[in-house]
Amino acid sequence: MTSPISPEAVCPTCATAGTGRFCANCGSSLEGAICTGCQAPLTPGAKFCHRCGIAAGAQPSVAGRLPTPSGGVAGSLPWIVAAIALVVLLAFLGGNRFNAARGSTLDAPQNALPQAGLDDRGLQPGPQGEAPVRGPDISQLSPQERAERLFNRVMSLSSQGKNDSVQFFAPMAIEAYRLLTPLDADQRYDMGRIAEVAGALPLAAAQADTILQRSPSHLLGLILGARIATLTNNATARKSYEARLLAVHEGESARRLPEYIRHEDDITNAIATARAAGAAR
Repeated sequence: MTSPISPEAVCPTCATAGTGRFCANCGSSLEGAICTGCQAPLTPGAKFCHRCGIAAGAQPSVAGRLPTPSGGVAGSLPWIVAAIALVVLLAFLGGNRFNAARGSTLDAPQNALPQAGLDDRGLQPGPQGEAPVRGPDISQLSPQERAERLFNRVMSLSSQGKNDSVQFFAPMAIEAYRLLTPLDADQRYDMGRIAEVAGALPLAAAQADTILQRSPSHLLGLILGARIATLTNNATARKSYEARLLAVHEGESARRLPEYIRHEDDITNAIATARAAGAAR
């Protein structure tokens, strides 16, 4: 014979305390009671379901809002919350990427090459019409390589007449060279050329002066000085630079300095220009 249920027993249907096997108020079983919310077995006398937390004796109309764990909201609620949070997170990250890409496009001048053209992280046309390929990340380059990459970009844009793009990239390039301090003659010439095409003539002239202070016969210093004198309509200074250039170029060229090799085309063109100007005079 089953022993009486503790006086603390609570009817799972109407929440009335009672003893025995059945509730004296509604007749529901006080043994082996089932939660009206999730159908889990209730411990006799339990006031709340240990699985879903619904109060023992909750009305079906209330409990019915939380279906069973096997097929409804109550057991799935943590997973639903997690899924919603994941969707919100993905939407947030996607929105940030879209806004960043849109902002960089709006900020750049219309005829400027995309940021990928600066750092080569973007897709570039493949050879012979093949699918685009992704270039190296500029963040993986050394400071010197980044500066040279920017120098080449600015010079290329200048040769194409894309002045707005030159103005866009030149400050980045100049700053890249300033980070290389102390600068050698080759780096100062690069920075001076960038400043020249960007219209920052005092900065360009300062680079020429510094190169020549350290090495009065340096070809790149004389070439840069002559270019600035031409742009500032200083005919006297231009003649002086060109005369010095013609006087020292053979001896200097024989030194085969790395910067002379790198800027061989600039040197050849400057010598031709100086000779033509001298002949015209």
